[in-house]
Amino acid sequence: MTFRGERRTHVVLHVLYLIGVGAFAVSGVLAAHKANLDPFGAIVLGFLAGLGGGTTRDLLLDRHPLYWLHDWVLLTVILGSAVVTIGYLRFRMVPRRTLLTVDALGLAVVTVIGAQTAVAAQVNPLAVVILATITGVTGELIRDVLAGELPPLLLREEIYATCAATGAVVYLLLDTLGAPRTASTVTAAVLVFGLRMLAIRFGVHLPKSGRRAP
Repeated sequence: MTFRGERRTHVVLHVLYLIGVGAFAVSGVLAAHKANLDPFGAIVLGFLAGLGGGTTRDLLLDRHPLYWLHDWVLLTVILGSAVVTIGYLRFRMVPRRTLLTVDALGLAVVTVIGAQTAVAAQVNPLAVVILATITGVTGELIRDVLAGELPPLLLREEIYATCAATGAVVYLLLDTLGAPRTASTVTAAVLVFGLRMLAIRFGVHLPKSGRRAP
């Protein structure tokens, strides 16, 4: 790959990541609105939802400095997404389905970028899947706990973390087969988003871990 091709790929992947993190920030504000938090609390929740997964991943990989500390564009996108969403909510209500759709978009993009980061760190394949899933779901876990959504979405029987893990496996397979990085990222992200939206549309659930207590 030429230098220009590598630079173009890097730009595309960064734009995708900004979209995913921005979507998580929006989902954080929507969750804060549902929990009747004030605007400052909504912005905090937006940042935690957007940065929680990637920060946890980088800490596990012992990557320093953390990826967002010097990325003013990323922080601006999160803040801007949060503020615009807060302003919008002053005039209109957002349906729950919109929250789930935005959340699915963030899950798809952030999970696959997490898989890419783990592959670049040369960890073993199982660790790639685990780190990618952690990247995808940790922000939502923090968001739901702070917004009082208990138990959190990903700890219920809904197909959520399963979508993230599936996307990570597909990205890893495509990367192993030598597919271009951008194509692998987009393909896996579309798969995660599609699986999550199908689960929402048709109400697909995983079986519970055991019999319900009487």
